Amino acid sequence: MAKSNQQPREGRASGNRAPTEAPPSNWRDQINALRHLPPFFRLIWRTHPGMAVGNIFLRLIKSAIPLLSLYVGKLIIDEVIRLMGAGGGDLNYLWLLVGAELGLAVVSDLLNRGITLLDGLLGDLFSNHTSEQLIRHAATLDLYQFEDPEFYDKLERARRETTGRTVLMSMALSQMQDLISVLFLGAGLVAFNPWLILILALAVIPSFLGESYFNQQSYSLTRGWTPERRELDYLRYIGASDQTAKEVKVFGLSDFLADRFARVSARYYQANKSLSVRRAGWGAVFSAGGTLSYYGAYVFILLETVSGQISVGTLTFLAGSFSRMHGTLQGIMSRFSRIAEGALYLQDLFSFFEIKPSIVSRPDARPFPRPMREGFVFENVGFKYPNSERWALRGLSFRLRAGEKLALVGENGAGKTTLVKLLALLYEPVEGRILIDGIDIREYDLDDLRRNIGIIFQDYMRFQLNVSENIAIGDIEAVERLAPIQEAAQKSLADSVIDELPKKYRQMLGKRFADGVELSGGQWQKIALARAYMRDAQLLILDEPTAALDARAEHEVFQRFSELIEGRTAVLISHRFSTVRMADRILFLENGGLLEMGSHDELLAQNGKYAELFLLQAKGYV
Repeated sequence: MAKSNQQPREGRASGNRAPTEAPPSNWRDQINALRHLPPFFRLIWRTHPGMAVGNIFLRLIKSAIPLLSLYVGKLIIDEVIRLMGAGGGDLNYLWLLVGAELGLAVVSDLLNRGITLLDGLLGDLFSNHTSEQLIRHAATLDLYQFEDPEFYDKLERARRETTGRTVLMSMALSQMQDLISVLFLGAGLVAFNPWLILILALAVIPSFLGESYFNQQSYSLTRGWTPERRELDYLRYIGASDQTAKEVKVFGLSDFLADRFARVSARYYQANKSLSVRRAGWGAVFSAGGTLSYYGAYVFILLETVSGQISVGTLTFLAGSFSRMHGTLQGIMSRFSRIAEGALYLQDLFSFFEIKPSIVSRPDARPFPRPMREGFVFENVGFKYPNSERWALRGLSFRLRAGEKLALVGENGAGKTTLVKLLALLYEPVEGRILIDGIDIREYDLDDLRRNIGIIFQDYMRFQLNVSENIAIGDIEAVERLAPIQEAAQKSLADSVIDELPKKYRQMLGKRFADGVELSGGQWQKIALARAYMRDAQLLILDEPTAALDARAEHEVFQRFSELIEGRTAVLISHRFSTVRMADRILFLENGGLLEMGSHDELLAQNGKYAELFLLQAKGYV
């Protein structure tokens, strides 16, 4: 299992700094970004091949409609003028042409509706599919990556792309359709006068270049301000959320949060305003040039008609073709730039999917031993967090025997939670190694190892799901089986809480969704503890999950936990010494190293740091 050299960089608060500099976006960037379109279309194809084929087929038919409509219109006008000159005659041919034009209009409308329907359905499926992929991929990444601000910027951009790129899909397909339409219309113009194509090019190219330039600037602005936009989202959340309402009211934070939001949003607005004003100004200049070119061609066609070179019907055909082709080409040029810009953003999505974890199972990984016979051994283990000079653990050596209950004790920052994360291989040791039954922990299959380790952290998640789902998180494959969920609730003493809920195990928890019920801190902790009993794990770890309970309630929970996991290995973390004394052995950590280890009685007899803190804490209960 090769360890990645990639290390997260230290984050900086964005409230007092200049926006992140995005790499300059130029023509080469835009052209290079188009390489992301083939894998993008493969994603669309995998989403629903039938809809993708249907969409392309309808657009191919639609691309021929403009030329046919214009040509039928020409024939109608020429036939009307012929009939007027002849003083009447057989109208059957005229009505046939009118019927053909009506038929083309109906078909065009039906095609538009079909294309819009397929665009919408395929876009929704694509958004759902990529969102699902993002969730699955994020779950494979290393824990340290989620603690890196730059990684979060990438994640935020990728998350936005799962919904925003459905527009790119429609634009790319429309581009294909319009290109085919332009080929048809161009063939018609060339057949009458090739010079019209040259005039057309002069009308649209300057506008295209201007639009491309400002799209590049817009991408650079959006990318460079990702941290600030993420901060704005966070300020919106904490400024108006049920999770933060108490602190906001009690500490009078509303003005502070609102003022900070105003400062950051104003700076972003000014940067965006400057770009928007320049874009609008130059856009007006390029548009005026295109309009002049169009009317120059129109005058040329009128002169050709007045001189008798072409018929009135041909005049309408050429004028209509030129106008339609001018508008379509402008759309193609503008859309090309937006597609290139979209492909630049698409790069953010694909680059997120290219991030690889460093902690992965080896091809020849071992299954986790069932049962464990010797347990865990830490051999001179050292660990420090990326971009930190301080060692969270250093030179740590001890044995956790199979079936033993070990308590971890120490002041805040001593390394207790870090040790637990190393046990679950959420991090790899920087120094030393961890053995399970005499074999390095990194040689075991990662999924199998984690299935055999159940952890309830002190900052456990309060999921806005129903009671059954909240408990089944401990073993999500059992989410539809009520019996083990009820058994886990009884073991954690959560059943008494659930009995008081209106919908029992189907009760939605939290206030985010309708009919949700909010629990107290102690009630939530019993729900979270039930997750530990759901998992048939060989090692169970409680990392201070009972902090909101009083001393008596915590002691009862740990006592019950100790009885119910008889024969299994367990690690208990608590600041209350009256609770940890029930463990077989106690490991006292200080500054990331092992200070003392032994049973409660042995540590009291040593009269060291553990005894000092135990007696100090005991005085509080006298």
